[in-house]
Amino acid sequence: MSDTKRDIRNFVVETFLFGQDAGLTNETSFLEQGIVDSTGVLELVAHLERTYSIKVKDEELVPDNLDSIDSIANFLATKRA
Repeated sequence: MSDTKRDIRNFVVETFLFGQDAGLTNETSFLEQGIVDSTGVLELVAHLERTYSIKVKDEELVPDNLDSIDSIANFLATKRA
């Protein structure tokens, strides 16, 4: 697992799952599983912007970019390219 995916996983587990991994995979949909709500998305974006020195535009706030560990890692790779 890449360092980016490990960081995202750790943030999600600590922030939204209260330290309980509960079978979270890199493909698990945060929305379908009720892990992250609309307020949580803002918290997640703030973490990504701080940690990876990126700016997430309003039009980028879509599930394709932010709904799983894999989708976030892919989104970050695109932003940093």
